[in-house]
Amino acid sequence: MNPAHWLERSAVRAPGAPALFSGTRLVARYEEFNSSAAHLAAGLAAIGVARGERVAIYMENCTDYLIALYGIWRLGAVAVPINAKLHPAEAAFILEDCNATLVICNTAPAFEPPAHVVVRGSDQWGDLLTADDPRPIAQMDPDDLAWLFYTSGTTGKPKGVMITCGNLASMSFNYFTDVDDVYSTDAALYAAPMSHGAGIYNFMHVLRGARHIVPESGGFDPVEILELAPEMGPISMFAAPTMVRRLVDVAARTGSRGEGLRTITYAGGPMYEADITAAVTQMGPRFIQVYGQGECPMGITALPRERVTDRLHPRWRERLNSVGLAQSSVLVRIFDENGQECPTDEIGEIVVRGATVMKGYWNNPEATAGTIRDGWLWTGDMGRMDADGYVTMQDRSKDLIISGGSNIYPREVEEVLLQHADVQEVAVVGRDDAEWGEVGIAFVVGQASAQELDALCLSCIARFKRPKEYVFVDALPKNNYGKVLKTELRARLQAS
Repeated sequence: MNPAHWLERSAVRAPGAPALFSGTRLVARYEEFNSSAAHLAAGLAAIGVARGERVAIYMENCTDYLIALYGIWRLGAVAVPINAKLHPAEAAFILEDCNATLVICNTAPAFEPPAHVVVRGSDQWGDLLTADDPRPIAQMDPDDLAWLFYTSGTTGKPKGVMITCGNLASMSFNYFTDVDDVYSTDAALYAAPMSHGAGIYNFMHVLRGARHIVPESGGFDPVEILELAPEMGPISMFAAPTMVRRLVDVAARTGSRGEGLRTITYAGGPMYEADITAAVTQMGPRFIQVYGQGECPMGITALPRERVTDRLHPRWRERLNSVGLAQSSVLVRIFDENGQECPTDEIGEIVVRGATVMKGYWNNPEATAGTIRDGWLWTGDMGRMDADGYVTMQDRSKDLIISGGSNIYPREVEEVLLQHADVQEVAVVGRDDAEWGEVGIAFVVGQASAQELDALCLSCIARFKRPKEYVFVDALPKNNYGKVLKTELRARLQAS
């Protein structure tokens, strides 16, 4: 099923329904949204883009982003979204690796791209949007490639994750079943990069004929969101845990209860208990957790809002610290290093198989074979599953610290340190040690003393788990999606 069919059906069902907004300003209704995508497909075909070829979108968030996506799919081509914040060398690598035919940009790129360039707002862009003979929707089968998503490259060169039409359909339908429903009166707010987590939430809102709002700032501004939501709600949005923390902090300072925000789906990294508890206290039952990764987009487990807000179940705290239950179209298991299923509550690697799992890595069969084994996607995330099926993540396998033969899971230590009122953020990483093999080092943002933090750890966890050293910093390094770059922290330790 070509996603462009979903847009056309919503446009036929409710042509006058408001579709695209820049802030509070209406940019296009569904009939216009669909028409622009159809003309764009014709324009792309006229300049030589063929079915199956890769078309990159190297733009900041804007309403034209969605028009570009659906025009590409209508033609039967493959969308390659590239985060606009990437370094030009990183973007150039992606364009060359996927052999892109064309790249759509906000401004002319600061490098010589190996593809034809169309600048949004230029005369050529206008010509594409008004091309004659709008194209009929290309037939695309479930196994056809639709979206080529490049990983963040924290462990080497980015890899192109091949996401098919079937993957996108499975992800979208699971959202309705396991995460949240969407109504025609709702709106999706794109405050995180549309090239990644935020962008894939468009499908469910297109299917329901709901609105799509890009903040006038084009990004994440907590004050702007809290002012926009009461006027434009009910709003659903994706937010990384660090974004949730910032939003809740501003809400607490301004007295906002999150009016107009219907659902905030958080994913993309660990959400610490202290942070999600504070979020629910301040803003109420608006939060849902999703666990996925580029290789299984938004599609591994989910913790629905009633579990996030529950405080009556005898094990509510354990469930709140989990990432929830397997989504409907996948199987989730915990395997040991030999590929054997671990007993209940034993830590191993989280693996998943099912309709949402990627087709493989673009032109990288070796990496594909190393990640998908006997039909199971090995996520690289360590975790355990309880008797009720709740999965609790520990850390990425590469983040595990082995000190004196004992495993130390950084997240467990981080959870303890964040209990201190004067700690805003913390990240624990391993440093090589001649005696112990590795020791834990805590990078801390806050005003607490090392002595206070050491005492806190000794009161809550085993002595061997406490950090060997506390490094106080003004901020933790993060990538463009809000994830803490532990690889950079480890590099700092190695350099020193």
